[in-house]
Amino acid sequence: MTGLNRAGFYGWRRPRPATPVAMELRDQMQKVALESPAYGYRRITSELQQRGFAVNHKRVLRMMREDNLLCVRHRSFVVTTDSRHSLPIYRNLAREIKPTAINQLWVADITYIRLRTEFVYLAVVLDAFSRRVIGWALGRTLEAELTVTALRMALLERQPAPGLVHHSDRGVQYAAHGYTEMLKQHNATISMSRKGNPYDNAKAESFMKTLKSEEVYRNEYRDFHEAYAGIGEFLERVYNQKRLHSALGYLSPAEFENGAAQ
Repeated sequence: MTGLNRAGFYGWRRPRPATPVAMELRDQMQKVALESPAYGYRRITSELQQRGFAVNHKRVLRMMREDNLLCVRHRSFVVTTDSRHSLPIYRNLAREIKPTAINQLWVADITYIRLRTEFVYLAVVLDAFSRRVIGWALGRTLEAELTVTALRMALLERQPAPGLVHHSDRGVQYAAHGYTEMLKQHNATISMSRKGNPYDNAKAESFMKTLKSEEVYRNEYRDFHEAYAGIGEFLERVYNQKRLHSALGYLSPAEFENGAAQ
């Protein structure tokens, strides 16, 4: 006997919804693990503590096991967003820009999504003016083609005029020659976050939290194809067209852009 009544027993069995603080902690843990593939759970704990989270190494180890990050880190085919590379790094220009129209500032980021039997990565490009998702790609590895595919979609969708500033972290995918050359061919200026400072890309970070809390954590995707369909539906039809933003006067990104164009 458990000593619990029926309601208490099933309440104990039922998973508790994650709190906003717990979700932010998990998101940052995943980001640190992907940015610094050589870090073990103790170093990741230290990095999280430096970012202001009150967490110990036992909790981080448990969360990494739950998110399948311990085995991910030993798979040779995974290319991570390691910022310790010899590729050119660009100055952070985004913090000096307050966009007043579309195609002035784009922000890009990558996140990790756990499925039932595997893990996948999502790369997104947002227009910072409206927070609209203008490019995205879902893939099984973090090879450079993932971010290039998302950028290519954004460029085809928007056809930006010269003067666009593109901001990202300094991971190898965004510093890679193919990615930066594509931006330069479209006369875009490249901007990157300072090392280890997630707040330099706050709009992208905020979007990722919204995606996780309103879509990813509410579903258990069976496979890659189901994840692709579900996430695509959320990005294109829910987030862009219907999701209201307080920062946009409680309009959706699409409505905000339409109003600004009038």
